[in-house]
Amino acid sequence: MPPNLALKAMNIAHRGLLRATGGKMGNSFSGMPSLELTTIGRKSGRTHTVMLTAPLVDGDTIVVVASRGGDPIHPAWYLNLRDRPEVEVSFRSGPLRPMIARTATAEERAELWPRVIAGYNGYADYQRRTTREIPLVLLAPRD
Repeated sequence: MPPNLALKAMNIAHRGLLRATGGKMGNSFSGMPSLELTTIGRKSGRTHTVMLTAPLVDGDTIVVVASRGGDPIHPAWYLNLRDRPEVEVSFRSGPLRPMIARTATAEERAELWPRVIAGYNGYADYQRRTTREIPLVLLAPRD
């Protein structure tokens, strides 16, 4: 797994590509749509934005995977939204939308996981690399 600095550099490069091309490049990765997820830091209270991919989109609900490449620890963005589920999402360079994030229940994960790895088998490799169960996160519009 890349160190935090490398992950941050990849996020900055991805956002830069989106902005430089007006969203014409960088809106998908490995066949999955990309999104910018903005969370509120659980410790700092500051906003943090990361680039993610969405292996599943079901109506207005977007599913993202808290894999961190199979690292043994959860990504910081997941810990942030777990504590503060009010997030903002820019899907495929679209406008920021207020959303609510929640971790899929065991039953939901059992149903969604095969669909996730069918869309991108790399997630199955990530799961094999770690003993933690990689969470699936459902992002839904705030009412």
